Amino acid sequence: MRLLIVEDDQRTADYIVRGLTEAGHICDCLSDGHDGLFAATRDNYDVIVADRMIKGLDGLSMVKAARAAGVATPVLFLTAVAGIDDRVEGLEAGGDDYLVKPFAFSELLARINALGRRPPAQEQRSILRVADLEMDLIRRRVIRQGQAIDLQPREFKLLEMLMQSEGRVITRTMLLERVWDFNFDPKTSVVETHISRLRAKIDKPFETPLLHTVRNIGYSLHAPA
Repeated sequence: MRLLIVEDDQRTADYIVRGLTEAGHICDCLSDGHDGLFAATRDNYDVIVADRMIKGLDGLSMVKAARAAGVATPVLFLTAVAGIDDRVEGLEAGGDDYLVKPFAFSELLARINALGRRPPAQEQRSILRVADLEMDLIRRRVIRQGQAIDLQPREFKLLEMLMQSEGRVITRTMLLERVWDFNFDPKTSVVETHISRLRAKIDKPFETPLLHTVRNIGYSLHAPA
């Protein structure tokens, strides 16, 4: 899994990242709540582990802001703030689990794995909608303004990922990993070619474009503001 760790105690952060990496996970580690919020809204993570007492923006405010921005990634609060009211506050702010320091690494790993097994909220729906674009995941059908759109299997998978991340920027690397199962950059234009084909099918026949290029970063699917 790809994990975001937001922890400003360097010793604790190194311990967590080392253990999770040895367990086979990929970790991005940040020490500032503002940076954590930016990463959570920009990239797709399987689980976020956040301390409450971090610099910049505290963990509670970071998670609240992420949830307000539509981020559905499971969040585990890992913190020394241990009161019952504090735990309730963390869960009500958008946390999915709460583990108090000091902690056993085996328990932390078990909780992260449990959260990672939960299907994202977007994937629990069988119908995805962005503006007037609709995708039926069961019937494998895409419709816009009542018109059926014929997509090849890879185009369908690409559009599904973009629709599940509505309004968020999806990088080229993320698309290569999740649509083509590449864990390396093949140095080809496969992403750009498929984006161009997809745009020709879902945007060009219609008045309002939904698929947007974010220069030097990636792509985003959303209705114009």
